[in-house]
Amino acid sequence: LGWKFYDADDYHSPENKKKMSEGIPLNDEDRIPWLCALHDILRREDSCRQDAILACSALKKMYRHILISGASAVESNQPEQLEENTALKILFVHLDGPIDAIASRLKKRRGHFMPPELLKSQFDTLEPPSTPENFITVSIEQSLPEIVLEIENAIFKG
Repeated sequence: LGWKFYDADDYHSPENKKKMSEGIPLNDEDRIPWLCALHDILRREDSCRQDAILACSALKKMYRHILISGASAVESNQPEQLEENTALKILFVHLDGPIDAIASRLKKRRGHFMPPELLKSQFDTLEPPSTPENFITVSIEQSLPEIVLEIENAIFKG
């Protein structure tokens, strides 16, 4: 697509990386500053009219609202009522699959600070996207080309 790509894991604080490497799941307090920083990156790209892809485990609805609206989503008790003109337009892609398939992939990953043992905590935290969020759900049990095509179709349809 020619879009900039960002891996959210690259933007975790050293404290978050240390915590995860020790097998300790992150909590909201750990994640919120990270999500606000990611929002700032997306806001910068948007202001330059640059499309971007962010790979990010935005597990909760609140986390996705922070990516869309930044710190104002944290401060608001009604994140759905944020100003539409200040919110970023984001299509969330929920990559969905069985925990055992994802665990198998994680075990093949080398040199990453998050051990596969934390996967269950992520599933426990997960709030899958739902209406009225702007999202698609894509099965990871498809081939990579099928996954990419489904995402591209949603982007250009959208």
